[in-house]
Amino acid sequence: MSTSRLPWHLLALVVVAIWGLTFVSTKTLISAGLDPAEIFVVRFSVAYLGILVLSVLRARHARPDRASLTLLARSWQDELLFVFLGLTGGSFYFLTENTALAYTQASNVSFLVCSAPLFTALFSLIYRRFRRDRFADAMERIGSGWMLALGTLLALGGMALMMFDGQRVQVSLRGDLLALGAALCWALYSLFIGKITEEYGALFATRKVFFYGLLTILPFLLGHGFAPLELFAQPVVWGNLLFLGLCASLACFVAWNMVTARLGNITAVNYVYLNPVFTLISAMILLGERLTPAGAIGSALILAGVILAGQHS
Repeated sequence: MSTSRLPWHLLALVVVAIWGLTFVSTKTLISAGLDPAEIFVVRFSVAYLGILVLSVLRARHARPDRASLTLLARSWQDELLFVFLGLTGGSFYFLTENTALAYTQASNVSFLVCSAPLFTALFSLIYRRFRRDRFADAMERIGSGWMLALGTLLALGGMALMMFDGQRVQVSLRGDLLALGAALCWALYSLFIGKITEEYGALFATRKVFFYGLLTILPFLLGHGFAPLELFAQPVVWGNLLFLGLCASLACFVAWNMVTARLGNITAVNYVYLNPVFTLISAMILLGERLTPAGAIGSALILAGVILAGQHS
């Protein structure tokens, strides 16, 4: 590991540790009576206001060609890409993840979402095979095919064990499938965010993702009744919302986009496999969750699989 890249590796570790706690935080809010879409809206609204403040401060010192408050991307293709990133890294990702937490354990969701590096590796391989553009050039090459194949099989086997564990209630299968959908969304987000952040800067890219994430969640709120205002006065509610909005979203998204730009999409997203370790520990302490034997074996297989699949040249 290059010494110059060490700070970025450490930053990635800190971000993933914080994101590991978000599963428990979101589960707590759902148990308190908040809806998954509602949690996303409040979380990203807080984060968006925060990034607007940072953008105003940054604009005073930015070069004219990279001003933090520029509204649109340099081309309509890039603007559409930001819409796609707002969907995959914003509304669709958090809607599937948050809804999954309403049906299954926080640790289950975290372990299944951590399969994102596997899908990132597979999508990168496919993209580089059929496309030759600036994004394909920025994607890291995948190493030996047998390690990718073995890692895929191990991870798929682990997912099957977790999702079809007979000792768990059947309703949790819906949550597991939603968690897998969240992993697919994050893998697609990871393909492009590194290069686009490198070109536009972390503040601009993160602000666009937050904006389009909020915009694309609106259809899911039509006819939706919000929680009573007195619910937000509870310390456990506003405390977790501030943690999710300012720390896990605003600070961590900016940091993660920078990490992805510096380390590459596959190297960065491979840190996600440590996410469930932090979730499992915090869920056991704060929520009293426990893994079944099949779930424990499945979790280990997923971790082993994504580590193997992430080995690259």
